[in-house]
Amino acid sequence: MGWFENGWGLSLIVFLPLVGAAVVLAVPRARETAIKTIALGFAAASFVASVVATVRFDFGEAGYQLGADTSWIPAIGSRFHIGLDGISLPLVVLSTFITLLCMVYSWNHWPEPHNPKAFLVLMLVLATGMAGTFVALDLVLFFIFFELVLLPMYFMIGIWGDRNPMRLPGFKRPVETRLYAAIKFFLFTLFGSAFMLLGFLALYFRSGDAPGATRTFDIEALSALGAQGHFTGTFAFWVFFALFLGFAVKVPMWPLHTWLPDAHTAAPTVGSVLLAAILLKLGSYGFIRIALPILPQEAQAWAPAIAILAVIAIIYGSLACLAQTDMKRLIAFSSVGHMGFVMLGIATLTDIGINAAIIGMVAHGVITGLLFFLAGSIQHRYHTREMARLGGNQKTLPILGGILGFAAMASLGLPGLAGFWGEFMALLAAFNPFAGASLAVFRTAMVIGAIGTVLTAGYLLWMLQRVNLGEVPEEWRDKSFPDADRFELAAWVPLVLVILAIGVYPAIVFGATSDSVVSLVQRAFGG
Repeated sequence: MGWFENGWGLSLIVFLPLVGAAVVLAVPRARETAIKTIALGFAAASFVASVVATVRFDFGEAGYQLGADTSWIPAIGSRFHIGLDGISLPLVVLSTFITLLCMVYSWNHWPEPHNPKAFLVLMLVLATGMAGTFVALDLVLFFIFFELVLLPMYFMIGIWGDRNPMRLPGFKRPVETRLYAAIKFFLFTLFGSAFMLLGFLALYFRSGDAPGATRTFDIEALSALGAQGHFTGTFAFWVFFALFLGFAVKVPMWPLHTWLPDAHTAAPTVGSVLLAAILLKLGSYGFIRIALPILPQEAQAWAPAIAILAVIAIIYGSLACLAQTDMKRLIAFSSVGHMGFVMLGIATLTDIGINAAIIGMVAHGVITGLLFFLAGSIQHRYHTREMARLGGNQKTLPILGGILGFAAMASLGLPGLAGFWGEFMALLAAFNPFAGASLAVFRTAMVIGAIGTVLTAGYLLWMLQRVNLGEVPEEWRDKSFPDADRFELAAWVPLVLVILAIGVYPAIVFGATSDSVVSLVQRAFGG
């Protein structure tokens, strides 16, 4: 286990999936079972390594652990610097866990065109990008991992996505949904990343201006400079603005969210699961790991605006859900609202709020991931996601329907399930935000956010009423559909257990996050 103390173990978590992708590429496409076994094995190995890292992690230590720091690109001072703290640990475990479950689900559920080899290679590359983003402690390394997820998801949507035609203004012919969604996802993300890169470069050049300092991309060193007040004034405003655009697109925050419903609707099932469960967390994690500690004064100046945008997202997402007819699109818009609670917690700049944001990210990952699994399996059976054509699901598919009801209750924030803690604590933190904050803004945001929880319950119960309850529609009465198979249950039951475990015992997450969050708040804001 000494590998973890010298950084090799953490590197295994990140790069085992990439090695798996290379091995899968070397296997002939005709050997489908071997390809699936290899991919599943490497995903499982990465998850096991993340569990071992959790066991080796010292929960009483607030700093970075189990990392490596070695020269990488000396010409620009960039280093291969990785590490885990209580903020990143739950997200690393979440990313490896969800990737493994997607592999299990995919074993017997493939989108068209049927090409498991290419699909699994993309999923494994995606896994490396996701885990790498959460452990990177160098801005160049962070940017590479952050961008690594872009191309695999683009191809997942563009090749295996929804082929139904859609009409766009200015186009004479219909455009396939998958192509429109893939290009929109690519352009939005690329737009945000370009500004984020400019922000990183600005921090690098300004870091060398400190007395006795050298230019650096190191996140720890930059955070120390930020805590000392090195990044201030107009410079800090524009850098925070650049980082805000880069991270807000990925969250996504209103009004930069418009790519998300299209991408979710068009993506294949596991693409939607990975997008909702992990990729949306990269942006909110970027705020916590980079924007807040490096630019604390600007974080305080921007916090009211972020809180306002967050509650707009909560209300807007809920109202948009009530207008949807497509089950998958409804779940997609629900993510806009749930990530609004995450950003509201971050905007408070308090230990309670940031802890709320992290447990909210984890809870959203497992709950919405489960909902997209279920929506995909419903579509696989009925070949439709239109809620008006569904109904009586609890009668025809009692196991699937029961798990759908459970996931919906978790998503609306029912106490005792994982979704409750993030929303409740974000609202609690908004009542007492950081010192010097406008109480009127944040307490108004708290009230509006609380209204959003009622709307959330409304659209989820409305969805359950249309999909699960009532009589079976006439077009399905003479047809028989299989209930959840063993591969589906193998992917869903672990998520159900995690949702229950976090709901009943949130210290599973808070035990890791609390000390690191308190340390971050004290260093950056003196709170």
